[in-house]
Amino acid sequence: MDELVERLVANVGVTRTGAEQSIGIILDFLKKEGPADKVQALIDKLPGAEACLQAASGDGGGFMSGVMGAGMRMMSAGLSMDQVQAVTRETITYVREKAGEDTIGEIVAAVPGLSQFL
Repeated sequence: MDELVERLVANVGVTRTGAEQSIGIILDFLKKEGPADKVQALIDKLPGAEACLQAASGDGGGFMSGVMGAGMRMMSAGLSMDQVQAVTRETITYVREKAGEDTIGEIVAAVPGLSQFL
């Protein structure tokens, strides 16, 4: 995940810690909201993904769930609303490059409302 972290730092302007936490929050959201087997297969294809999930696990998760909850968690990690959107788009683009359009497409299609944020 170092490649993605570096992309987020360079392209979005977030800190390394903010990037790692945001990736973990996004993956955690997908684990909770997406089809478990497809999301786990995706995580298995991304070296370092489990470490990012662990980096995000200590943020408490807040009281909101779904897309809004994930956004609030990222803002609590120090990202602006614009950075939340940019990090999400950049992360999905990276995942498409590494795991393929079919893999991420199936996950996005399975989570109601997610496609409108991408």
